[in-house]
Amino acid sequence: MGTIKLNPTWKKALEPEFVKPYWKVLTTNIRYQYQNQQVYPPAGHILRAFDLCPLDSVKVVIVGQDPYHGAGQANGLSFSVNEGTPLPPSLKNIFKEIENDLKITPLPSGDLTRWATQGVLMLNSVLTVLANKPASHAGIGWEQFTDAVIGALNTKRTHVVYLLWGKYAQTKGTVINREQNLVLTSGHPSPYSA
Repeated sequence: MGTIKLNPTWKKALEPEFVKPYWKVLTTNIRYQYQNQQVYPPAGHILRAFDLCPLDSVKVVIVGQDPYHGAGQANGLSFSVNEGTPLPPSLKNIFKEIENDLKITPLPSGDLTRWATQGVLMLNSVLTVLANKPASHAGIGWEQFTDAVIGALNTKRTHVVYLLWGKYAQTKGTVINREQNLVLTSGHPSPYSA
């Protein structure tokens, strides 16, 4: 994670983060882990959500916890998987809710790129994870970065709808400007959630 390749709208808004001490520690740690362990998503997709959904286009933010930790699943968008990848249980439940509530039959693919390009920021609180170890990168600095993402949205955008699914995602609710945005909370879509 040397030069940060990022959509210009996000890069400008988040530039102050890239010189903070936590960012240097975080990126050094992540670089080391990618060199020595299996980490998801692929390194080139860590910031993919920001490339597909420019800051000035954000209408909805769906906050997840961390990327899928199974091989070939995580693609840089919360809850999304690549075309041809079997649907994880959480995504199956999301699609069931869409069908039940909106009477829309979801596409068979779990690739949510189309949502992202239509203004839905598919944001995980933590942007990387070790293979087969959920929440393994919690507490290493990503939460501070994604708080800054929400801070940028608070400054640059209003009337954004935030979907916070599960207790972990709901912790992000404390940094959202609720006077200018709509925050919707519910249980996590995972069948393993309490």
